[in-house]
Amino acid sequence: MRLFCFPQKQSSHLPNMKVLITAGPTHEPIDPVRFVGNRSSGKMGIALAEEFARRGFEVTLVKGPTDLEPVNPKILQIKVETAQQMYETCAQYFTLNDVIVFAAAVADYTPRHPSAVKIKKKEEEFLIEMVKTKDIAAELGKLKRPGQVMVGFALETDNEMANAREKLAKKNLDFIVLNSINDKGAAFQYDTNKVTIIDNSGNVTKFDLKPKTEVAADIADYVFKIMEAKK
Repeated sequence: MRLFCFPQKQSSHLPNMKVLITAGPTHEPIDPVRFVGNRSSGKMGIALAEEFARRGFEVTLVKGPTDLEPVNPKILQIKVETAQQMYETCAQYFTLNDVIVFAAAVADYTPRHPSAVKIKKKEEEFLIEMVKTKDIAAELGKLKRPGQVMVGFALETDNEMANAREKLAKKNLDFIVLNSINDKGAAFQYDTNKVTIIDNSGNVTKFDLKPKTEVAADIADYVFKIMEAKK
C-alpha cells in the first residue's frame, strides 16, 4: 500500500547529509500466530522519510510491521518485526547518520518465553510474563556525538508536558515531538496530527492540527534550526 501524495513545499536542502528514521509499531511474539503490538500505522515516520528525502538527505528508514510503503525510491528501507531487531538495526546505522528521528512506537515490553507452537485455548486464565525491551533512543543517546541531532516522540495520555520533558532529558535528545491521543484527529492511524515541539533549551512550540505531511515539514524545519545552532 502506498502512502499519500506530498506537497511540493520549498525548503532548504543540505547535500550529503544522512538521516536515520524509525517508523511503525513493533510486534512482540507470543507464539507463531499471536503478538503484542500497538495501533501505530507508520504514517508519521514515513512522512518524515519522504520529507527528508525531498530535501536531499540520504534516508535510512527502519520500519516495523505496516502495509504502508514510502514512495521515494531513494529511501533505503529496512523492515523489522520486534523491538530487539529495531534496536540492533538502529545501533548498526546510528554512527553513520547526522540526524536520527525516533518516530516508531516501540513496544515497552515483550513476552519472556514466546511459544514455538500455537498456544491452545485450554485454561480459564492465561498469563504472559513480560520483560522490558531496550529503550532504543536512551541507549543510543549515550553514543551521540557532537553535531549529531536526535529527535524523539512522546505519545501521552496524561501529565503530557512533564512526561515529555523527562523523556527529552533521559534520552539525550535535541528536541521531542509531543502528541496526545486526547486530541481529536491526532496520533495513531490518522492522516493528521497535532504536535508540540519541546527542545533541550526549554523552548516550547505548539502547532495546530494539520496533515502529517505538513507536520513532517515542520519537524524537518526544526531539525535545520538545531543544525544551524550547532555550527
